Amino acid sequence: MIALGPLLPLFAAAGILLAGNGLQGTFITLRAAMEGFPPWAIGLMGTTYYAGFITACIYGPRLIKAVGHIRVFAALAALAAAGTLALVLIVDAYAWMAIRYLMGFCFAGLFTVVESWLNENARNQDRGRLLSVYRLVDLGAVTGGQFLLPVYGAGGFALFAITAIMFCISLVPVSLSNRSRPKAPESFRFDLGAIWRIAPLACIGCFTIGLTNSAFRLIGPLYAEKIGLDVTGVALFMSAGIVGGATLQFPFGLLSDRASRRVALGVATAGATFAGLFLSLVADGSPALTYAGALLFGAFAMPLYSLSAAHANDRAEPGQYVLIAAGLMFFFSLGAMAGPSIASLVIELFGARALFLYTSVVHGLLVVVTLWRIATRPGVPAQRRTRFVTLLRTSPMIFRLARRANHNRSGHKRDGRKQATMGAAPERDA
Repeated sequence: MIALGPLLPLFAAAGILLAGNGLQGTFITLRAAMEGFPPWAIGLMGTTYYAGFITACIYGPRLIKAVGHIRVFAALAALAAAGTLALVLIVDAYAWMAIRYLMGFCFAGLFTVVESWLNENARNQDRGRLLSVYRLVDLGAVTGGQFLLPVYGAGGFALFAITAIMFCISLVPVSLSNRSRPKAPESFRFDLGAIWRIAPLACIGCFTIGLTNSAFRLIGPLYAEKIGLDVTGVALFMSAGIVGGATLQFPFGLLSDRASRRVALGVATAGATFAGLFLSLVADGSPALTYAGALLFGAFAMPLYSLSAAHANDRAEPGQYVLIAAGLMFFFSLGAMAGPSIASLVIELFGARALFLYTSVVHGLLVVVTLWRIATRPGVPAQRRTRFVTLLRTSPMIFRLARRANHNRSGHKRDGRKQATMGAAPERDA
């Protein structure tokens, strides 16, 4: 049996944060449109959110090392609550961009705290199951949070208050949990050149995923509203994408274990390309077809980050895993900074249905790059791979937890080094 008791407060805090952040990401887009903000401004709010996110990925561990987990968590949760209330008090596009930067910084920092704490307190034999529980918390919290949107609507004060309350309440389980003092995240030299040399395809993949998944997550509500869905329809559309993201994670993981990381990455990217075309050219505003398209898009697009990360870790050496974690998060965030702005500009120039033509073009380019890498660099036998692990895009700390979980499952050495990767043994096929 997995010993969840000591970790329940952290799961509770994570669930509350995930629900509140997921809800805010959806309703803030709708509210900005109601306030008359132009699409380009709504897109820039997504850009500044991920700019804050990437800043916290770099400086968050330093804050934790300086003052400790609980103090950093308390400070960032308080800032997130204050920023949420400031959104409704200062209705100005540029002020909202600045606040969304703050929110991105807060949430990347908050999840760095939670996940480094989970990693420190988890028993070695429980890490794989702990990751599974964490993914269920993520899926349930984010999906459930979406349905507060039709209950309260995006037009009043209620959702601002509810999300601010969530961020404050997340302090309770963390503050009243055990008195353990986890170690601060380890320091490392951030070297983008080294990360690129280890796995260029993974870097390109994470950048591409940032361009497209951030557009779906932050501009998707605007797309759904512009094609005529009501508030309940917007919630269903976003939830379909989230649920879809959970359905094919393990099948693609199995494919990547038995065939090739790059083959699985190419198949998933091709599926995301066709799902985008389906939404743009076939759904034609039909609610049922639109929800089905969102489900398909999530099913193929959401696993791409885990597949890219597994591929990178196949090629990493011991001691490089934290660097890989931060580097891939950096490339994802770099793409995610550009994605919402590009997507909003596409909608402004060509209409709502062009959003998924944009994602299809970007995914299609990744398919071409993947096929080129497969053609120019051979892979290795399947028996040299260990098991695939799916990941949340919350903070670099989730990589460390996943890496240790996979190491515990393999429990032996091959080719003179421990198989401490998140997805495979050294399948040198980048």
